[in-house]
Amino acid sequence: MQTIPTLSTAAPSPPVSGTLLAKDYVMNLATLAYVWGWPLVNMHNRRVVFSKITESGLGDGVLPVAPLNHLTMLTDYIKPEERAVATPNQDTVYGFGILALDQEAAIFQIPDFDNRFWVYQLGDQRTDAIAGLGSVYGTKPGFYMVVGPSWAGAVPDGVTSVFRSPTDLAYIIPRAFMDDTQEDRAAIQPVVSQIVAYPVSEFDGKMKTMDWSKILTFADPAGGKSGSGGETKWVRPEAFFEELPAILKEVPPQSGEESLYALFRSLLDTATDDPNVKSAMRQAALAAENGILKELHQYRYAGVPVQNGWTSPVNGAHFGTDYYSRTAAARANIFVNPRNEAAYFGQEYDSGKQRLSGENAYTVTFPAHQTPPVNGFWSLTLYDADHFFAPNELNRFSLGTKNKTLQSNPDGSLTIYVQHAPPVADKRTNWLPAPKGEFELFLRAYGPKDDILNNVWSASPVLRAN
Repeated sequence: MQTIPTLSTAAPSPPVSGTLLAKDYVMNLATLAYVWGWPLVNMHNRRVVFSKITESGLGDGVLPVAPLNHLTMLTDYIKPEERAVATPNQDTVYGFGILALDQEAAIFQIPDFDNRFWVYQLGDQRTDAIAGLGSVYGTKPGFYMVVGPSWAGAVPDGVTSVFRSPTDLAYIIPRAFMDDTQEDRAAIQPVVSQIVAYPVSEFDGKMKTMDWSKILTFADPAGGKSGSGGETKWVRPEAFFEELPAILKEVPPQSGEESLYALFRSLLDTATDDPNVKSAMRQAALAAENGILKELHQYRYAGVPVQNGWTSPVNGAHFGTDYYSRTAAARANIFVNPRNEAAYFGQEYDSGKQRLSGENAYTVTFPAHQTPPVNGFWSLTLYDADHFFAPNELNRFSLGTKNKTLQSNPDGSLTIYVQHAPPVADKRTNWLPAPKGEFELFLRAYGPKDDILNNVWSASPVLRAN
């Protein structure tokens, strides 16, 4: 009796080496590689910069930077001059660190935040979340450890929990809510002083503290200058395909990506012997940077359309194989939190579908009891066309939970006035100053409740004033 053959589980054959590649094929595959790899190269180059840091400090007096496997905390809101990460917030005290888990596993401390909303973003080189840590998870104070994909050591006594990163490069971004009062600025400092990270070899079971107000200030390690213009250029298209081979080695393929990696490697291999292929790849990278990557800078591509013209990402930090959304997020506002931690809504147009501009005045009105339903906090932030804070006379860049002087209307609704010129005196507490030119609005809801997560609640329209 004949037996029925089983299907082979062997990996399919890769592209044939030495094949003559048509230029259009090279250009299209190189464009795909550029979009796919842009966030990974971005993170790779951030690690290169941080590898040069020998002591925690503030780059250009603004950016928290630290040696690999450490972090640096701010003690106040991020300064408006910051240009290393687009779409920053001014609701939390930030920290940042790059972890090199191929060198050593890392320990990070979580202090007792009491009733203060907080979240630690722990992500990998793909900008996907490794773990959930924060108020929304009920995470306990203690010592936590993160290890690389091949780590096989012993966990020290006293470590509360261990997380494994799928990539050797990881990053950690603590965020702790702080309201806009001097009292809370003082109250948060003892907590912030206990937010520390270090290599596991330095772990002794004792909570370390750091006075982050006394750290050094030095030149921007990325070689830039804070204060104006767009984000630090972490990806250089002319060098992209020189860096991609390292990315393919340091970031293991996810399940199902093996064939994609083989395609990219076939392109790189051919380029080593064919200057025309290499030239076409470089052309494709430059075209993609000035084409699709420029287009993806707009918030409307970093998520899905929701009510009243807003766009909201639904798979932030859980991108998987959604390379388009991963790169759109990395281009517009890298280091987004997972949606259950923070829901975001981006807007570049008013309700009449006209571009937001300081030439006009706008209102955003939340009906009574209809501000964003959150367990944490909410804010409405205004950014310039580069996704950074726009200088203004009040030094005010967002309004929301942190502000204790917002005035509600007689019917209980809350109106925020978005305009360049100051409104009449009784409305100035609710004024969100706009620049003269084009700008964007960004609504954050940290610790979003189910009505947001289930798309029941809707962000208010942006109305142009008559």
